[in-house]
Amino acid sequence: MLAALASTMTYTGFLVIGVLADHLGTGRVLAGLLLGVLFARFPWIIKGKPRIVGLLPKPVRRPLILLILALCLATFLWRSDDVSALFVGFAMAFLLGYPWLRRAVFDRLLSSVFAFTGQKPFKRTDDSVIEGEFRERKE
Repeated sequence: MLAALASTMTYTGFLVIGVLADHLGTGRVLAGLLLGVLFARFPWIIKGKPRIVGLLPKPVRRPLILLILALCLATFLWRSDDVSALFVGFAMAFLLGYPWLRRAVFDRLLSSVFAFTGQKPFKRTDDSVIEGEFRERKE
C-alpha cells in the first residue's frame, strides 16, 4: 500500500514538474531545481537552539502546494488528459485528507496501546475553551 502511494506521489511530482516547465518555458531540470529551492528546509542554529529554516514559512507551504496542484489539474483537464488529471486529483485529495488521516491513525494506535497496558488515555484539551475559576466574596 505504501509503495503504491509512494509511486503515485512520485509520478504526480513528475507531472507537476513537467507542467511547471511548460508554463515557465524551461526544461524539467530547471523547474525541478526551482521547486527544490522553493520548498527546501535546512537545519540552522538560532540563539543556541537547533531549528529548521526554509524559504517559505510553515503556514504557506501546504496552500502553495495545493495551488500548484490545482494549476496542474486545470492544465490537464484543459488538455483532456484524464489519466494525468486523475493522478493529480488523487494527490490533492491525499494532501487535503492527510492531517485527518494521521490524527485518526495516531489516536487509534494510542487507544490500542493504552488498552493493552491498562491505562486510560489522556484527554486532549481544547485550546478554544477558556477555563476560569470563580469564587464568591463574603461581605
